[in-house]
Amino acid sequence: MRRYDVAVIGAGAFGSWTAWHLSRAGKSVLLADARAPAHARSSSGGESRVIRMGYGADAIYTSMAIRSLALWHELFRRTGQPLFHRTGVLWMALEDDPRSQATRTTLDACGVPIEIVPGAELARRYPQMRVTDPRAFGILEPESGALMARRAVATVVGDATHHGVTYVTEGVRPPAGARRIDSLGTLSGNTVHADVYVFACGPWLPKLFPELLQRRIYPTRQEVFFFAPPGGDERFTASRLPVWIDFTDPRGPYGFPDLEGRGFKLALDQHGPAFDPDEGDRCVSAEGISDARRFLADRFPALRDAPLAEGRVCQYENTSNGDFLIDRHPEIENVWLVGGGSGHGFKHGPAVGESVCAHVLGRGAAEPRFSLATKQETQIRTVY
Repeated sequence: MRRYDVAVIGAGAFGSWTAWHLSRAGKSVLLADARAPAHARSSSGGESRVIRMGYGADAIYTSMAIRSLALWHELFRRTGQPLFHRTGVLWMALEDDPRSQATRTTLDACGVPIEIVPGAELARRYPQMRVTDPRAFGILEPESGALMARRAVATVVGDATHHGVTYVTEGVRPPAGARRIDSLGTLSGNTVHADVYVFACGPWLPKLFPELLQRRIYPTRQEVFFFAPPGGDERFTASRLPVWIDFTDPRGPYGFPDLEGRGFKLALDQHGPAFDPDEGDRCVSAEGISDARRFLADRFPALRDAPLAEGRVCQYENTSNGDFLIDRHPEIENVWLVGGGSGHGFKHGPAVGESVCAHVLGRGAAEPRFSLATKQETQIRTVY
């Protein structure tokens, strides 16, 4: 291979946008992935991801989401790919919940358009959704919605290669321990030559850097379900139901309307067991299906007995507290580590890539929350 200014390892949402921004900054860039952009085992794969602005009091993520949504819109306009569904995002909240109130305050402060939907109005507007808690209300972000994940990443990579990025399907070997690396071996026997290396490998980061990251980034098994609404039932389409996140329920449910005929998507935002992205079993469990149906019976009773159209097993790779990792390797000066994104990072790919690009170019101040030093070895997730 030729020598590049920057080699980006991992073609998910973070890696592909990093390569995109670096190329636009005039750098020669190699983008490599062991399988394919947003492949089936990656955390950026699958059909859809939420893009929302609400993050409690964490205005840093609200600002990043605002910037990212603008860049997603720009990409889709330029490429002619309609991969954003403006369904709105409904945050199911409780009147006495500090996170819900902080979300409302932060969105107002950041200028995000919202609508407060009182509990009685929730029942009228969304009759397919049963809400029984008298304290419940909704925070609706009308400009937010759903990104079609796999195809969105493929679009980023396609646009990046159109503007000079070289993409290759290559798995890489862990870099040798030295103050600086000149080249990187691949699993096929090739060699990558670059001045700077950015590792944005999702759940594979701890496998490439086990001593440094194995106890700081935690890949966990997560199940996602698509239920088939009754034929001709419009109540579960994007015109009648927004993307929703239910912070009134300890099970952490969130879901999507029926987008492009895939079915009503449901997942529970809870840490599953530890998961190996290479060897882990990707068949959904009977227990997971039962848990999903119990939730449907409570919140969406018309789907209680709906056929399971599809089940997927993916993974999160949260850091100890849920904050992203964007930092230079503590021992190898020309290696950058970018990860800890799933399960809330996909939406932020454009802003993360922009930030990484600035770091590589020596511009801008680092965000302390994203430093390696803040990543502990105990899981206490605070970012959702």
